Amino acid sequence: MVPAAKVIGAFYTRMLPVQFPSRLVDLKKMKTDSDISHSSEIHDESLDILPTVVPNSASVLAPSSLDMKNPTALSRHLSLLDEGSDTPLLAASTPLNNSFNNRRRRTASDSNIYGFRPERQRSFRQDVGHAAAETYLITRLTFRLLTYLGLGYRWIIQFLALGCYAMFLMPGFIQIAYYYYFSKCVRRSIVYGEEPRNRLDLYIPENMDEPKPVVAFITGGAWIIGYKAWGSLLGQELVERNVIVACIDYRNFPQGTISDMVKDASQGISFVCNNIAEYGGDPNRIYLVGQSAGAHIAACALVHQAIKEAETERTGLTWSVSQLKAYVGISGGYNLLNLVDHFHKRGLYSSIFLSVMEGEHSLARFSPEILVKNPSFRQAVSLLPPIFLLHGTGDYSIPSEASTNFAAALRSMGAQAEVRLYEGKTHTDLFLQDPLRGGKDELLKDILSVIHAGDPLAQADDTAAPPRRRLVPEILLKLARKVSPF
Repeated sequence: MVPAAKVIGAFYTRMLPVQFPSRLVDLKKMKTDSDISHSSEIHDESLDILPTVVPNSASVLAPSSLDMKNPTALSRHLSLLDEGSDTPLLAASTPLNNSFNNRRRRTASDSNIYGFRPERQRSFRQDVGHAAAETYLITRLTFRLLTYLGLGYRWIIQFLALGCYAMFLMPGFIQIAYYYYFSKCVRRSIVYGEEPRNRLDLYIPENMDEPKPVVAFITGGAWIIGYKAWGSLLGQELVERNVIVACIDYRNFPQGTISDMVKDASQGISFVCNNIAEYGGDPNRIYLVGQSAGAHIAACALVHQAIKEAETERTGLTWSVSQLKAYVGISGGYNLLNLVDHFHKRGLYSSIFLSVMEGEHSLARFSPEILVKNPSFRQAVSLLPPIFLLHGTGDYSIPSEASTNFAAALRSMGAQAEVRLYEGKTHTDLFLQDPLRGGKDELLKDILSVIHAGDPLAQADDTAAPPRRRLVPEILLKLARKVSPF
């Protein structure tokens, strides 16, 4: 959870570099950068590197007077998060009417796309140029960010540890990057909204003889360096088991604050719910999955949506929680009030974290655990799909108690929630080291058990599936775990 080290390390570890605005904003003032201008010639898939304007203070909806015990006031405030000057771009953003049941009964056969194969969008030369331009931008902004954070002894040690960690896992990262760029199963940077980061990657199985279950995945990244390509390893694993995966990108800090991230995630979920049949997905089998910060953002989007739906007036909604079969949270944090001090000790300083979360007065509003415990929202909680929380007991970035406490709060309000703890597993063991090790992956097994519940044939295929091949030698995995700063 060290933001400066993570930002620098992203330069070496990510399959595609993270996008930052072309000018670094003051982390305290968050003023709009009016000097940013759009390029006059933009390639189709290069839209995700457009400069981003950070919302000004007037656009951050975080009133200190918000009464958390007043469901009407909070519901009205949550509805404002989706409003603004944005003009709907896609059919997924059109207002919701009484057609949810009709949408859910749609099948991929309606679109006549069986056998759909995504084409490679760009040449290798274009990809290299795209990555080089972003790499230069990241490097320049990284050093600017460090001027705010300082370069003390602690940061140097953490940065060196992160560099060694990435170096030890590099054999696996290279193979994943090759798959991401050249596999015919990957369709990159599909536009789901108007913001520069409103893109998603689709991982589509080769066998498209029938509608496939769908995972809408929100990646982690400490709310600062999240990126859709971080879901490449999970996408590859699931697509081999005939599951479509949509990795949803979202604005990071300082491009946006938590309300922007939740809004982007909700818009991406809406796109998946209303358009996935056109890509061969089964709209009746959509699962929301999030990891780390992505688990928190996804849970916020889910709970906020349920609160809006519990209102008598449901105008303006573009998707429903009833369109999701289940939510799976991996190593997530769901009560921010309990995590501020913990993150501060881990290196995500409270001054930065509170800027990401729009101030201390907004922590409760973006804490799903606190929201579901509010008796006024009991009806909203009853709308939630089954929730499965997966967490390692050796996680020092976000303690496993974050998941057990959230599950207890959900069950106390009548929601269906289960927790699976992995003894001794760290924050990165579940999502990186174990999949890179190959063989049987317990996390993948548990995710598939949720997706394929009630499907004996798919469960039999999962049982008979051969072990995945190893991507990184065991000695390098052990060294990476030893030096990991997470």
